[in-house]
Order: sequence, then C-alpha cells, then structure tokens
Amino acid sequence: MGRLVVVSNRVPVPDKGGIAPAGGLAVALKVALEEHGGIWMGWSGKSSGEHEPQPLAQLQQGNITYALTDLTDTDFEEYYQGFANRVLWPICHYRLDLAEYGRKEMAGYFRVNRFFAHRLAPLVKPDDVIWVHDYHLIPLAAELRAMGLKNRIGFFLHIPWPPADVLFTMPVHEEIMRGLSHYELVGFQTDHDLENFAGCLRREGIGDELGGGRYSAYGRVFKGDSYAIGIETAAFAEFAKKASTHKVVKRTRESIGDRSLIIGVDRLDYSKGITQRIDAFERFILANPAQHGHVTYLQITPKSRSEVPEYEAMQRMVAEQAGRVNGALGAVDWVPIRYINRSIGRHILAGLYRLSKVGLVTPLRDGMNLVAKEYVAAQDPDDPGVLLLSRFAGAARKLYGALLVNPYDIEGTANAMARALSMPLEERKERWKTMMDYLLEHDVTRWCDDFLKDLTGRPDLPGEHADEARVPYPEEAGIKASD
Repeated sequence: MGRLVVVSNRVPVPDKGGIAPAGGLAVALKVALEEHGGIWMGWSGKSSGEHEPQPLAQLQQGNITYALTDLTDTDFEEYYQGFANRVLWPICHYRLDLAEYGRKEMAGYFRVNRFFAHRLAPLVKPDDVIWVHDYHLIPLAAELRAMGLKNRIGFFLHIPWPPADVLFTMPVHEEIMRGLSHYELVGFQTDHDLENFAGCLRREGIGDELGGGRYSAYGRVFKGDSYAIGIETAAFAEFAKKASTHKVVKRTRESIGDRSLIIGVDRLDYSKGITQRIDAFERFILANPAQHGHVTYLQITPKSRSEVPEYEAMQRMVAEQAGRVNGALGAVDWVPIRYINRSIGRHILAGLYRLSKVGLVTPLRDGMNLVAKEYVAAQDPDDPGVLLLSRFAGAARKLYGALLVNPYDIEGTANAMARALSMPLEERKERWKTMMDYLLEHDVTRWCDDFLKDLTGRPDLPGEHADEARVPYPEEAGIKASD
C-alpha cells in the first residue's frame, strides 16, 4: 500500500515536544502512520467565526503530516452540535426521544463533509489508502468519489449501529446508508452492530449479503466486518503499576483507609447509565447494612458537550443525585459517593483503577467502552479487582470474565456489587486472567492491523482475517457504480 490517510473529526496533534495526547487509538494510528507515512486530517477544534476558514494548517512530525482545518460558527452549530450530536448520536444509542431532526442541521452535516473532502482531496496521491473514522464523517467517501478519487477508502464506526426500526426513524436514513456504500470496507465494533447493519440493508430492499463478508447496496459491492478495538494492553498494565506510587493515588489510598473502593469513569453522557448506577449503589448500601461506612464509590465524570442543553441538564441531575445519596446515607466520617466532575490525568486514572476492588462500567448502550479494558489491564495479578460490565456495552462480547449486569435492573446491579466485593481471590484471579489473556492478544495494534489488512487486501499484514480475499472495486465485480 502507499501512504495511509486518516480522517477524523478531531486530531490528536503532538505538542511542541512531539508528544501526542495519550490514548490507545492515537497510539495505534500514529504507529501505522509512521510505518507507511501519511496524513491525519480533521477539525482543529477552533472557529473562524463567520469568516471562511484559512487554508489547512499543516504540521510535519516525522513521516506524519497533521492537517487541520477550522470551521465557521455556523458549521460547528449545524454539523457538530446539530446533526452529529443531536441526531446521529442519540439514534445510534437507541434514544429516539432525544433526537432533534432539522433540515438546516442535516444540510450543514453534508455541507461540512463536502468541505472536508475538498480540503483533503488535493493532498491525496493515487495509491494512498484512506481510513475515515466515526459518525461525524459518514458521507465523506461519497464526496471524495464525486471528485473523482478512486482510492481504497475504509470507514470505522466507534459507536453502536442501531437496528432498522430505530435507524429508519431518521428522515435521512437512506442518505446515510448510501454514504456507507461508497466505502470498500465498513467496520463495526461488534457482530451485533454488523447484524443490525445487514438488517438495515435487507429491510427495504436497499441491499443484500453476498457471502464472505461482502454486501451490495445502491449498485456497489463492499465489505463489512466487526473489529473490536483494543487498548495498548501491555504498556497500560506497566503504566498502572508505576502509577500506583503517584502522590495523588497514594493520598487517595490513605484517605480511603481500609474501605473498599468502587470506581466508575465516564464522560458525562446519557448513554453511560450514571444515574442508574448511583441508584444501584444506594440500593446496595441499603440492602447491606454491614457495608455502611466500609465502601466508597468514586465516580469520575468529566463535563461533555456542555453547550448542548441535554448535557447541561444531566450535569445538574447527576450532581444532585450524588448529593442526595450522601445526605441520606453518609456519616460524619464517611462520604459514600465521591463525585468528580472534571478530567483526571490518564496516569492517575491508571493508579486509581488498580486501587479499586470493583470497576463499574454499566452504560445503557456503548460501542465498545475502553474503560472496561483499561480497568482489567490495570489490575494487580496477585489481587485483581472485579469488573461489573453492562451487557449492552460492546466489550461484553469479548470480556467473558466480567460480571454482566443489566443497567436498567437496579436491584440486580446492586446484588452484583455485593457479589463482586465478596468474591474469593481464586475466582477473581481466574476471571481476570481470562480477560487479560484476551486483551494481550487483541490489543489496539492488532485491531489496526486487522482493519488495514482487510481494507488493502494484503495478507502479509498481521491479523485474524488473513485468509480472506480483497473486496473488488465495483467495476471489478462487474457492477456499474451509480451516481
């Protein structure tokens, strides 16, 4: 393959010292970009007001060119705040009641994707491979095709894909489905997401499965598959071991004393099940009087999209709920819930994960949830904690050593907390090892290699799909591409 071109809504730009922001995805894609040479293009996070954005800002770091574009205030409001986060996000998380469709926002979404395409196309060489990420940029391949680009283009969705009855409530669902058909490869987090996508194709005769992971739709042939994203497992495990001596982690350990620590780490979002989790913790304490004063629940929830009214309201609701529980159950020398509404450094989080007896990852719906994987990787092999995991998180399809819970079942989740805290050491070790072995084998580099091998059709790239043939371009398959 030629160079790799990555396109995402935001870009993890290295600082002046050349250090990129932490995170498994950024690490894996940076390695792939360095290997092949390439471009990482996306929104700068800055606004140009109502003026046309300046030309792309380009930063060269080794073999990687970071290409950033500003957006106008109108673009940000309609594309990002509007259609992406008030239509696609709630619908993909099964929250039809929160989707607010507007033609202006829909038009802005497609307009910004066209804008991205026009800024990216001059940078692309004929043999480049393009990898587009997430729901913000679904129409990007169609826009690039309209400009004449014939490169192989892949798409990976980091959030869930809903069933037809949910997706088709969106007035522009056909345009979204058509946009995906312009990719050579469409990747999802889980087999359930892939099944939902196939169901959407079949429902109204949009397309069909051709076998071998190949699909047809709108006169095109492409491949679809599931690729469970991982983390940099071995590195994070070592990171957590060292982080246990960090001064903040040490002070936390001292302040907790001999109490058991339960931890939840989530971006503030209605999909994360935070209010249900607090209810479950309250139920757990009420049902287990012996635990009164002997367990502390730490919920770390950085603010998210606070400019969107639903998120601002949720921030108040979670804070009030935590305060109510502390007021009702707390004592002079014990605060049941420690609620932190700001970002905590990843190095500190790693140490806090390792310190915690129970990790609560109980979203109402989630694409994968890497917190679950980080919690497992951070544990002490000689005394690991227990992962409580929602069956509606993508990670539940792979982490079989977790205690699976239904986050809507408050009493069931409370009972699982009690079971986790009383679980014998040998069972905890066995469950942890099952998950850790999987995470070591299926880390974020493996995920990246698997996807790129399937996109490029190169069996020499490592991955679990190496026996599968390259998906042909539509014209190679004898199918005429429609406009």
